Amino acid sequence: MLNQRLQQKLLQKLSPQQILLMKLLQIPTIALEQRIKQEIEENPALEDIEDITETEDSDSEIEDEFSEDSDNSDDEFDLNDYLDEDDIPSYKLNANNSSADDERKDIPFSSGISFQELLITQLGLRTLDEKQYLIGMNIIGNIDNSGYLNRDIEAMVDDLTFTQNIITTKENILEILEIIQDFDPPGIGARNLRECLILQLKRKNTEEKSLKLALHILERYFNEFTKKHYSKIIKKAEITNKDLKEAINEILKLNPKPGNSLGETSKNNHYIMPDFVIYNNNGELELTLNSKSSPELRLNRSYINMLEDYSRDKKNKKKKEAFMFVKQKIDSAKWFIDAIKQRQNTMFITMNAIMNYQRDYFYSGDEKNLRPMILKDIAEIVNLDISTISRVANSKYVQTPFGTFLLKNFFSESMQTSSGKEVSTREIKKILSEYIDAESKIKPKTDEQLTNILKEKGYNIARRTVAKYREQLNIPVARLRKEL
Repeated sequence: MLNQRLQQKLLQKLSPQQILLMKLLQIPTIALEQRIKQEIEENPALEDIEDITETEDSDSEIEDEFSEDSDNSDDEFDLNDYLDEDDIPSYKLNANNSSADDERKDIPFSSGISFQELLITQLGLRTLDEKQYLIGMNIIGNIDNSGYLNRDIEAMVDDLTFTQNIITTKENILEILEIIQDFDPPGIGARNLRECLILQLKRKNTEEKSLKLALHILERYFNEFTKKHYSKIIKKAEITNKDLKEAINEILKLNPKPGNSLGETSKNNHYIMPDFVIYNNNGELELTLNSKSSPELRLNRSYINMLEDYSRDKKNKKKKEAFMFVKQKIDSAKWFIDAIKQRQNTMFITMNAIMNYQRDYFYSGDEKNLRPMILKDIAEIVNLDISTISRVANSKYVQTPFGTFLLKNFFSESMQTSSGKEVSTREIKKILSEYIDAESKIKPKTDEQLTNILKEKGYNIARRTVAKYREQLNIPVARLRKEL
């Protein structure tokens, strides 16, 4: 049976302004610049004060103009809400201190030849027919930036057949691949690390004893070499410890990624732009936000004038539609400006709380002075939700007197020592890293031995925890840290 009834529900919904703020909070400064440019392009009611070029009337004239017809507007909105008393006319901000005779000097940027272009150039210098050249182009197209061929030969046979109508065989492709592997830099076109290193050694004078032995090790004992089973290699190859050490030194001189040596020349440099900057001013820590990528925004006055004009006669259907469009754009611009300001304020109070919480570290730069800190600790200090703190810490960098660091690196769990003191897991990782750096590489310490050392220092942690911390520090097991 169907019936109607009135029911009240309590729901929690996010407003568009809150959603916008959350999205802006989680992006770093370098991405914020692009986001602001995108918003300016999509919303003509929003403008950057620095980019204003048109001459405008003074503030007083505009305010008088609004006040004359303020009675004609509806009660739905107030034009004063769309005016900022701090707005400054553009003619007061523009400055032209240059003349037509000034010499302009631009910094040139080098654009080196790309890795694939270099290989194609070398391919063109070989005597090949059209079919062989097309096969060579297909092989070069399948070589990654590290210099490795990342496509199976059988699959390339099918690729050439279906995409370029070239009927070929595996032997024909291997023949052209052998030609490409003779290109510079040595090691190009290899299908795995072993082949890459062998190609580089064959370019050298393998008559030398150490080089000859290095090539023999890669061809016969590569698996033992990668796992550092040196005793097995010495026994099977019937060589001395000294001979093996000389051969390994030759292998270590080789480049495991030959393509990178050329690829880096054509890549743009990527710089980290810090979102926060902390200074030590005579013993006092000072925090500033990086506002270089956050231009000063304001409402477009032309759109405000349009809003006033359309508000006088909304009985006309077209003018009413235009009025609603302009009002929507201005409201969206106001929301965006408010969200940017709120983002700056939220980021500042959050980072200020982190700075005060980790004050000892920001004075010394020693990771051992880092206190255990989780998102909840900062959330309780600034009276914000944990998710908000998480968004602030996401992908943000802080510049300190000791370097630029990812903000989330300052968060860590706590652990109790044998004396009952709470310490950060970062402190334990730092001590673990120092012990491994100082150990004898001839006989490196196992995880069990490292666990015992830490227990002697008062850090009661299990062996599996030591193994987990070691992996997080990208430190291999003891056998792989061994050196001759």
